[in-house]
Amino acid sequence: MGIRHNAREWAVQFLFQTEFNREDANLDKALELFWNFQDHLASMDPADSMEIPADGKSLSKARVFAEELVRGVIAKHREIDALIESAASNWDVGRIGTVERNVMRLAVYEMLCRTDIPPAVSINEAVDLAKAFSSTESGKFVNGILDRIRADLKRDARKADNPRQPPPSLPLP
Repeated sequence: MGIRHNAREWAVQFLFQTEFNREDANLDKALELFWNFQDHLASMDPADSMEIPADGKSLSKARVFAEELVRGVIAKHREIDALIESAASNWDVGRIGTVERNVMRLAVYEMLCRTDIPPAVSINEAVDLAKAFSSTESGKFVNGILDRIRADLKRDARKADNPRQPPPSLPLP
């Protein structure tokens, strides 16, 4: 797996845990604790850590990308949830499983705000994450919802609109 895939895994894990620790309002502190825990896990059993090369540059890139995603999802939370809810016929966002909900939030954020990433890549990654963290059926559910959202976008599904464009600068929530 690539650096960005691993970063997405971290982003989903972080978003998942924040669902259960909402009283921890300081995002910077929460991210610091998350990274400290990831470092601790890697030191306990390097075989269980992410498949990111040991060089500090790759690890740093992955963490930067993960944090960009987390901050973006949190900043656009309401808009993203409204899109998911409208695409998920007869499903309130709160009724969707926590894993699936956060995987979709991440993918929708990428499709809306990360024009350097083709929407098809975001959907494929989301399906893989849903399958890895939940089940094959979750992957199908996530794919269906995200494909409905993608169909309404004014973007080519397989091309990055601005491949060299840096990610948008987002304010802290």
